[in-house]
Amino acid sequence: MDSIALWAQAGFWGFVAGAALLLGAGVGYYMAVPQRVIAAIMAFGSGVLISALSFDLMDEAFRQGGFNATAGGFLAGALVFTAANRALASFGAKHRKRSTGRQPAEGNGVALAVGALMDGIPESIVIGLSLLKGGAVSVVTVAAIFLSNIPEGLSSAAGMKQAGRSARYIFGIWGGIALASGAAALTGYTVFQDFSPAVIAATTAVAAGAILAMLVDTMIPEAFEEAHDFAGLITVAGFLAAFALSKLGG
Repeated sequence: MDSIALWAQAGFWGFVAGAALLLGAGVGYYMAVPQRVIAAIMAFGSGVLISALSFDLMDEAFRQGGFNATAGGFLAGALVFTAANRALASFGAKHRKRSTGRQPAEGNGVALAVGALMDGIPESIVIGLSLLKGGAVSVVTVAAIFLSNIPEGLSSAAGMKQAGRSARYIFGIWGGIALASGAAALTGYTVFQDFSPAVIAATTAVAAGAILAMLVDTMIPEAFEEAHDFAGLITVAGFLAAFALSKLGG
């Protein structure tokens, strides 16, 4: 894809990573996946993202902008996500990633969509930011987000189906998020290309903080509830897989 404009590459890879949500949603909606299997996939995806934000996002942010920009952005990302997540919870989006029927059928559809968007946008922005480093997308970052998006889509779609939501509703949300992911990656590249390394570092760290807060608030509880004692081991396996991918890719 070297001959394709970098802004187009950013949008393409953002959409590819976001399309994993549709893939997972298709599996969750059309297949009767056991709750323990869903939980195991969620745990694995959590480990993948923890590794990616540790070794790709935070390391790169620190290298570009130093400790202050990285730490400030990381805390800001977690604070913004937590505040927004608490607000959305009051409108019925608290259990948007749960597969165990906790999603209320009467929940606010707009809140669910906004919550899904809030979860996916930080991940996608860093795909665009990765192109600023040397004109090539971070394969590790794309792969990590893709792998973690599959269980997110799977679990959410399974829970939405149990709550009585239609296929049109479910796939409409995830299709829209996939398109928004492409747009967010495009934004990450085009908007930030003229900014200073410190601003880019802080933005990368903001995304990392939001992702970690999202994992602890939404994905890890789902994983532990069903996988129990095996959740930690499976999360470690996901972390190791992404760590190996990072080192092989580097």
